[in-house]
Amino acid sequence: MGQPRITLRHIADELGISVSTVSRVLNGQARRYRIGAKTEKAVRARAEALNFAPSQLARSLRSQSSQSIGLLVPDLSNPFFAGIAHAVTQHAAQQGYTVLLSDSLEQSEREAESVRLMRQREVEGLIICSVGQRSAPLRALAETGLPTVLIDRYFDDLDLPYVTSDNHRAAAGATEYLIRRGHRRIACLCGLPRTSCNDDRVAGFHAAFESHDLRLDRSLIVGDGFGRDNGYHHTRRLLESGKPFTALFAFSNLLALGAIDALREAGRAVPDDVSVVCFDDHPFADHLATPMTAVAQDNLAMGRRAAEHLFARLQNRRKIPHKTLIRTRLIPRASVRDLSREIKTTR
Repeated sequence: MGQPRITLRHIADELGISVSTVSRVLNGQARRYRIGAKTEKAVRARAEALNFAPSQLARSLRSQSSQSIGLLVPDLSNPFFAGIAHAVTQHAAQQGYTVLLSDSLEQSEREAESVRLMRQREVEGLIICSVGQRSAPLRALAETGLPTVLIDRYFDDLDLPYVTSDNHRAAAGATEYLIRRGHRRIACLCGLPRTSCNDDRVAGFHAAFESHDLRLDRSLIVGDGFGRDNGYHHTRRLLESGKPFTALFAFSNLLALGAIDALREAGRAVPDDVSVVCFDDHPFADHLATPMTAVAQDNLAMGRRAAEHLFARLQNRRKIPHKTLIRTRLIPRASVRDLSREIKTTR
């Protein structure tokens, strides 16, 4: 005969506590039910020693709950979205939930299919970093009542709560930083058009020029994607056009890397010939030959807040806000040349 199957009752009896306490600890609900840290540690240690693995199927049948949520991102190779996925997964685990993760590869059709498959898997809620160009694929989802939180990209015409960076203020602040350092001819490398994060950044870029009553050369606003190749090709075209610019604002760190490749090929030095600021800080930014000035988004805070909002809905704890903006910060580094100081020196 084989070994008898270990149950919650075995652990509860050995520790002299209730079965419900053991269940709540192993389901990640210790904090919710105010179970002491000492008891939680003892339960987990005993369960590990007994090689106890609760049956997810049995739990689902008893509670009519899949104990899972879905997370959709547009590009998991992008460190920004990988950080969001990490934060969401970590918070879900604390709640005793698993996360089904899908990468839409920046394709609306793939995103719609992922939503359909996750609903078939009966996830209890969704966190979606949408491709963000069309709201139609998510419109039906908004009408189903399935708890859903959008993150990073959102749609004004959908009644779905969202968590995003304050992109307008961040872009205006980064552009303001360049203007105050004497730059007037500023090229702008945009991301995916008709996405909220891109459009809000473009609006912030415009606003900074307007606040200084400066003329904006719209021909210097280029780009159609957040990837490195886009940064390279559009910077090359700007250089080949012969249009002068002293600074470049890239809407992602990958765009900035592509731009630096193109500038280097053309023999343009950063920041002596062209200053560069990028949206999205990254560990590499401080270790480049010329450390890059960057707008730092708190993607971990975004992922955590979106997960908190979703579980607040799932547990009916409180009403969640429709819009949550996460503050950014500008990190000045050596990639921006201060032309204003040079002008004062030559007078």
